[in-house]
Amino acid sequence: MIVELGHFALCLALIAALVQATLPLWGVSQGNAAAMRVADTGAQVQFFGAAAAFAALTWAFVTSDFSVMTAALNSHSGKPMMYKITGVWANHEGSMLLWVLMLALFGVLISIFGRVIPVTMRATVLAVQAMIGVGFYAFILLTSNPFERLPMPPLDGQGMNPLLQDPGVAFHPPLLYLGYVGFSTAFSFAVAALITGRVDPAWARWMRPWVLLAWSGLTAGIALGSWWAYYELGWGGFWFWDPVENASFMPWLIGTALLHSAIVVEKRNALLKWTILLAILTFSLSLIGTFLVRSGILTSVHAFATDPERGVFILLLLAIAIGGALTLFAWRAPKLEDGGVFAVWSRETGLLVNNLLLTAACGIVFVGTMYPLVLEVITGDKISVGAPYFNQSFLPVFGIVLLGAGVGPFLSWKRARKADVLRRAGLTTVITLALTALIALVFGLRDGVGLLGAFIALWLAVATLQDIAFRCGLPRVSAGTALRRLIGLPRSAWGLYLGHFGIAVASAGVIAVSVWKVEVIQTVQPGDPTQVGPYEFTLLDIENTTGPNYQTSIAAVKVTRDGEMVTVLFPERRWYPVERKPSTEAGIETLWHGDLYAVLGDPAGDGGFVTRYYYNTGVPWMWLGAALITLGGMVSLTDRRLRIGAPSAKRRQPLAQPAE
Repeated sequence: MIVELGHFALCLALIAALVQATLPLWGVSQGNAAAMRVADTGAQVQFFGAAAAFAALTWAFVTSDFSVMTAALNSHSGKPMMYKITGVWANHEGSMLLWVLMLALFGVLISIFGRVIPVTMRATVLAVQAMIGVGFYAFILLTSNPFERLPMPPLDGQGMNPLLQDPGVAFHPPLLYLGYVGFSTAFSFAVAALITGRVDPAWARWMRPWVLLAWSGLTAGIALGSWWAYYELGWGGFWFWDPVENASFMPWLIGTALLHSAIVVEKRNALLKWTILLAILTFSLSLIGTFLVRSGILTSVHAFATDPERGVFILLLLAIAIGGALTLFAWRAPKLEDGGVFAVWSRETGLLVNNLLLTAACGIVFVGTMYPLVLEVITGDKISVGAPYFNQSFLPVFGIVLLGAGVGPFLSWKRARKADVLRRAGLTTVITLALTALIALVFGLRDGVGLLGAFIALWLAVATLQDIAFRCGLPRVSAGTALRRLIGLPRSAWGLYLGHFGIAVASAGVIAVSVWKVEVIQTVQPGDPTQVGPYEFTLLDIENTTGPNYQTSIAAVKVTRDGEMVTVLFPERRWYPVERKPSTEAGIETLWHGDLYAVLGDPAGDGGFVTRYYYNTGVPWMWLGAALITLGGMVSLTDRRLRIGAPSAKRRQPLAQPAE
């Protein structure tokens, strides 16, 4: 009965989305306030329906109701409760239900917390949100019904991919979807602006908190996914340039550009057309990522669907959403006029260059991701584009982005004094060169590429700290005055500093592990020592035992340095009898400067075992940096001016009127 109620609730959400997508737009065209307010009610009903449907599917998994096909194919009565719950979205049907739940969540949040937005704009935004929802509700109900019943239910389920039976799956997909789907708000605000003809600083202020929330969620989701791959897959790395990884990275890059561009609209009433285009492209890339995962054209632990009919359906949705938005942009954008002017040496120019570089970086990833797929469709040839392409093309561009992120805060709005900017940049360069040389001498580092990367990361960190000191008045004022100014900085400023410093820390970690990590793969007997950089790894013994729903072999690996005990690692090799699949659990000890990492492989014929030992320098800095970036976004969201503030009345005049 609960399953049928869930199916009914999903149909109710579709009906609510249909009403929300049509009646408010009619109200906007007729000036009917009552019809426009239906958008708020529709968003709330739609969320209730999506939430009820998701709760019903969760109930089927928790109670092991294997008359539901989705539960039978992706769960098992012997699974721990945590994985019964996470199994709800660790499959195609459930993950799509989570997708529309997130979409409905953003809609209801706009209806509740967007009261500062005029009813005309809010109704149009929510109507566009509902149009997206209609497409995906139809996709679920017609091709991916999560509540489909089995006429002859099995006694037990088929289980769940062992790689997904991990606590990381409890957080990674929801946060990733918070970003993926959350960027629909940017798309909806952009389309609403084109429909109503209103693009001004107030519009940017209304949109930016939702973009910031989605961007923060996507940042956390990407970081958690990278962390999961690092410790769960047992290959010692954190990023493989997998097409599905890239599918989440591309909207993050364009979303970062959008955040900065929206600031220019809000502060200077400039870059209006460019900001609207970025908003459309950001969510378009999210939709393309959804297509890659759901179409069946990729084989990956991240990819769920293998039915080409689903891919065709999503491709049709892509054509309607992206094509319709870009067509509307081509028609309406020429009627919008930028109001702000600025000099070459200005913060506006700096942010524009930042935008162009981030867009170029995204284009590089897009080509490397899509070219093999397009080539296979056209010619049937299969090629792979791997790390060498991305490292040689993407990393130099992103390095310039990091340098620019350090210079940006030195620039003033509208017009900056060139001499002041060069003086501050020169001081940053001198300090950074000294720190890089000191680090190279202390740690004996010689690799030129690694030192260049370290210089860039240090540059951004030093520039960020220098700008904080400058805003506090140091060294011109007393320490007490500087402290008072520091405490008085707005939260949006703290968010910027945390974000930029976090990117510097994360970049330093990526550079360190990419250049200076040590990896040793060998077959060893218990008692055999292996030298890994400055550390010695020794396999002590292996114990066979059982877990909640698996069998496991646990190794004990002693790690010493200069004869002194450091730690004992416990890597595992598990076997899941229901799924009939193995998985590995790396043994990891985190130190401030890096990770000691051990993986237990297959047994060898002579009684030994294949082992992989790593000293991964800088890895903790990556996770710390990602946490700081996410924290920066959330701190900015707490700034009341950003959440509900609005520019003065004289700055709220529309730049273009709706077409007659």
